[in-house]
Amino acid sequence: MPIRRRGLPRGWYPDDPPALRDLVSSWTASGSGGGMAVAAVAPHAGWTFSGRLAARAAASLAPAIASGASTVAVFGGHLPPGAQPLAAAESGYDTPLGPIEADLELLEALRTSLAPGSATGLGQDDDPDNTVEVLLPIVAALFPGVRVLWLRAPNDRSSIGLGEALAAAATYLGRALVCLGSTDLTHYGPNYGFSPKGRGKAAEDWVRETNDRRFIDALLAMDAPEALALAESERSACSAGAAAAALSFARSSGAERAALLGYSTSLEARRDDSFVGYAAVAFYT
Repeated sequence: MPIRRRGLPRGWYPDDPPALRDLVSSWTASGSGGGMAVAAVAPHAGWTFSGRLAARAAASLAPAIASGASTVAVFGGHLPPGAQPLAAAESGYDTPLGPIEADLELLEALRTSLAPGSATGLGQDDDPDNTVEVLLPIVAALFPGVRVLWLRAPNDRSSIGLGEALAAAATYLGRALVCLGSTDLTHYGPNYGFSPKGRGKAAEDWVRETNDRRFIDALLAMDAPEALALAESERSACSAGAAAAALSFARSSGAERAALLGYSTSLEARRDDSFVGYAAVAFYT
């Protein structure tokens, strides 16, 4: 199979390899935060807006990589409830730091693991989508030589089964791996057709302290069904299925606690009536 080429236009992340490495290094200089994280949730906007938090989420997986995890499964989203989970079938993924090898053996084991309980299985992801791609250069910079599995999860409870099936596939292969779940939080303002608290400081505070916080709290409680329900009813995450899949994988892999590594909104990078929330959360054994 060919290498999956870049789908995002220039500007989402740096094209120059030294500049890209330096930026990721500066964002993760303080270390992984301690503990053995087996999965994390990361935002997926352009790096100007959420790259620092995405790098922090990925860096939380460093102890597990150092202990032998050789694959990073990235759960993307942008799939509505009822959609078929998707996987990229290419042999690798292009990044400015060179191609990352795909873990196709794990993909086949996942297909087998899903078969008994899944009516849909895994479809092929042929469409460009930022939710996975924007995280790949961070993975390449932090973890040279790891393999990656590209997946996308719908915003429904099948995402929980997908995470559980991935853990079962890893156990079957004797494969040590870690996961990133890719989601942004509340999309607020006229650009998104969602302004229940009007505009200005009151709206910004509501997004930060109430709407985003309730979704984050569900992740910290390691309650995937609640996170999915809140995202649907309160519009507090755009790709909640990806977060739920990573959380489900983490629980199936022995994770017992979660920690918020950081939170911000796009307003920190650019003032606007429309803005988006971002969080980095890690799940630890």
